Amino acid sequence: MNDVVQALCTRRSCRNFSGRMPSREVIDEILTAGTFAATGRGAQSPVIVAVSDPAVREKLRRANAAILGKDASFDPFYGAPLILIVLADRMRPTCLYDGTLVMGNLMIAAHALGLASCWIHRAKEEFDSPEGKAFLREIGIEGDYEGIGHCAIGYAAETLPEPAPRKQNYIYRVG
Repeated sequence: MNDVVQALCTRRSCRNFSGRMPSREVIDEILTAGTFAATGRGAQSPVIVAVSDPAVREKLRRANAAILGKDASFDPFYGAPLILIVLADRMRPTCLYDGTLVMGNLMIAAHALGLASCWIHRAKEEFDSPEGKAFLREIGIEGDYEGIGHCAIGYAAETLPEPAPRKQNYIYRVG
């Protein structure tokens, strides 16, 4: 099986990270892969915010947990030391699709490089809030961006599960 197809078929979501930070070189490779995701008309509307600062990660963790309705001790990022936030320009009609493809590239690249990942939702709510918008302005992001997802990345603390069997009638062929 081709290496790319192998990575696509074997990636699993991780919900228990070791907390060990990947090297800067590996993070940069993952980020580069994200920037090569297909986007509508090649507009490259998404942006990726790489959060490795523990204090900023903690702030994001609390905000995400609150949106989920969990108490302040809950970690929706499952201990991942690196959070890659994908945002997309709402002015682009393909913003949701563009950002989703970036998320996919980030997760597949992480897996191909020996790391685990998990798509964490609630980015839309988080970055639509006054606090989320203020955070984006603080780091220099101007414009009307929609939060697409948080890509939690790190080393898995345990073996990831085997894939579930593929459902019946997943594929229909015509011709």
